[in-house]
Amino acid sequence: MATPKARHQGLGKGLGDLFARTDDDAPPTEPSKPLSDGSYFAEVPLSQISPNPRQPRDYFDEDDLAELAASIREFGVLQPVVVRKLGEKQFELVMGERRFRASQFAGKETIPAIVRGTEDDALLRDALLENLHRANLNPLEEARAYQQLLDDFRCTKEDLAKRIHRSRPQISNTLRLLGLPAGVQQKVAAGVLSAGHARALLGLGDERSQELLADRIIAEGLSVRSTEEIVALGEKRTRPAPQPRGMRVPSERESELARSLSDHFDTRVKVAIGRNRGKIIIEFATQADLDRILAVMENQTVYP
Repeated sequence: MATPKARHQGLGKGLGDLFARTDDDAPPTEPSKPLSDGSYFAEVPLSQISPNPRQPRDYFDEDDLAELAASIREFGVLQPVVVRKLGEKQFELVMGERRFRASQFAGKETIPAIVRGTEDDALLRDALLENLHRANLNPLEEARAYQQLLDDFRCTKEDLAKRIHRSRPQISNTLRLLGLPAGVQQKVAAGVLSAGHARALLGLGDERSQELLADRIIAEGLSVRSTEEIVALGEKRTRPAPQPRGMRVPSERESELARSLSDHFDTRVKVAIGRNRGKIIIEFATQADLDRILAVMENQTVYP
């Protein structure tokens, strides 16, 4: 028999879980208790939603949509779309057209949606941030809520940090959990893996290794510290042997700057300060990741 917490056994619905039900036994289509701006969460029939005529994007890659549709068939829609009411049982899509199209492609009849209570996007964003501060979400639900606020509402990590009273590095580390394989994410969402274990797994280079170690953590009851040691040993085995001569341990100042810059740019940064000159190495994974880092640099003045 399903328990009231059964909805937390999947990967989570991000912003959808910020809304409280007026009745724990209410069916999925029953609207939630409204937020302070009047917005509410509900499962809305796809047939009642009209695409946004002002959607600036007119091309959606068919392969990407097919991949997302396959994910939706298996896990459902993990991030609700945002709609506004046009009339009785009629809605217009505001945000999330890719999720909307993929749900149609997947043969779904309904989609989780936030029905907007105001035309002001900033009010809805602020209401969601207010609820996020009070919500009791598992780490994956929290990460998905962060990501949707960043994507749909152009919310910055600084905004999130200030409004929910958490540090920017903590938010960045939570978002990194979305880079884990789906099977590992499910274990975190189900509560059999802690967020600390999950963050340690991110130190492994490939998804298969992450999945195998996740299974071992559960089977052997490994602590987070033990997991970190296993990951560190695994990294050492794949690194080239260190040169016995000329090895240099980073100074406390270099380590502090490297940690601060890594948090700032959300990537690994190395700092070396010499007697007459120094260097900073900023790592990036893809062209998009490089563009993101350059955008952060352009928006900054002198680093303190």
